[in-house]
Amino acid sequence: MARHIHLVRHGEAHNPDEVVYDSLPGYPLSDLGAVQARSASRFLGSQPIVAVWSSPLQRALETAASIAKRCGLAVMVDDALIEWSLLSRWAGTPWVDLATSHPGELEAYLEHPNHLGFSDESLEDLARRMVDAVHRIDARHEAGDVVVVGHQDPIQAVRLALTGRDLSTLHTDKPTHASVITLTPGTPWREVAMWEPEQV
Repeated sequence: MARHIHLVRHGEAHNPDEVVYDSLPGYPLSDLGAVQARSASRFLGSQPIVAVWSSPLQRALETAASIAKRCGLAVMVDDALIEWSLLSRWAGTPWVDLATSHPGELEAYLEHPNHLGFSDESLEDLARRMVDAVHRIDARHEAGDVVVVGHQDPIQAVRLALTGRDLSTLHTDKPTHASVITLTPGTPWREVAMWEPEQV
């Protein structure tokens, strides 16, 4: 069991057309996102990090690489840390067009994310996938701190699930780009800190 698990949301992605990018290729960190990732790496560099795990998506890998370099480690990838598959329905669509292309779906997501009949992966399924991944990663490291880099909704879902909070509060106090949520494994897990880079 690790001392702490640091859940990190990736830095801002380069997305000039403001589309839902989900798992589409070609969305690396923006210039600001790279700055955010370096800021997170400086913060985490002072911790006893023994492993850095990441989603396989480019924006997460680039964020994880910045952290891992600072800590003198290699990035390890777990495919289960991927984005919520809900977003694949909207991938490539500008956010401003969702109301027309998928009527009522964005509103439902914002109002009751735990009851989305149109999603092939429910919020509960997402939380279960992420909890299983974090437990699996935690079990591989018997000491020190472990970094897990992923995406906003999956990070928030596992944060809520591990600490015993209601998944219906998904949109409350969500992690910002390159923020770090620090959890202590246990029964239940405890959230001990949340750090955010300075907003530029």
